Amino acid sequence: MRRATSFTENVPTPARLTFSVLTLFPELLRPFTQEALLGKARAKGLLDFRLTDLRDYAGNKHHKVDDPPYGGGAGMVIRVDVVERALADLRAVDPPDEVILLSPAGPRFDQHMAEELAGKRHIALLCGRYEGFDARTESLITRELSLGDFVMMGGEAAAACIMEAVGRLVPGVIGDEESHRQDSFSSGLLDYPEYTRPAEWQGQAVPEVLLGGNHAATERWRRDQALGRTLTRRPDLLAQATLTPHDSAALLALGVSEAQLRDWGAPAPPKVKRKR
Repeated sequence: MRRATSFTENVPTPARLTFSVLTLFPELLRPFTQEALLGKARAKGLLDFRLTDLRDYAGNKHHKVDDPPYGGGAGMVIRVDVVERALADLRAVDPPDEVILLSPAGPRFDQHMAEELAGKRHIALLCGRYEGFDARTESLITRELSLGDFVMMGGEAAAACIMEAVGRLVPGVIGDEESHRQDSFSSGLLDYPEYTRPAEWQGQAVPEVLLGGNHAATERWRRDQALGRTLTRRPDLLAQATLTPHDSAALLALGVSEAQLRDWGAPAPPKVKRKR
């Protein structure tokens, strides 16, 4: 049987994180792993990507991996013995820490999961097609993950999303480590708006606070903007966010009630000092 294709054979040091993707269409993912920051991280030996074609484990001369479902029904189902052989070959070479089945039935992938997975050494991603995998495949995996409540034609796009979300958190992949902590969702809030030149465009000016050089005022403005954006666009996130007393004061100013703050578990706003 043909081994998985790896893109780091000439890199002398082991990668900090390896992704093995088991798929019927490895060529869909090959360019994605060779370009931009993921490609640079691969070249530096920080990440490795191994693409396994499930058809290599079909066990027949026609490389047929699927069959009609028992009990009838539309579509074709990928056989469990095909997956078992592919995973056995993978484990014999380099056992993965996680074998993740990409499925709409799994819990929704989020930033906290990305941070957890970034601490692993080797992650295998199992991409389905057609009507999915034989249900007994679930006995071969460690977990299922979904991107959300919608259906795609296969798991390759989801695998690409997970590899980028997780891979970018590996130290050295992104030059500015501080950017991780400022990302949307990493703080529990959506990100604040960013501006660059020109300072004015079609009557829209960059906020004055960003031009004044007062770093404390800039940080407070950015935090307030993140709170406002989250309140407007994703208020559900505020129940899980770590909020400060100053955040509570900003949210009250934005029209949030004290009862809502209590429901979110937010601390009380700072007490206003009265002048004597």
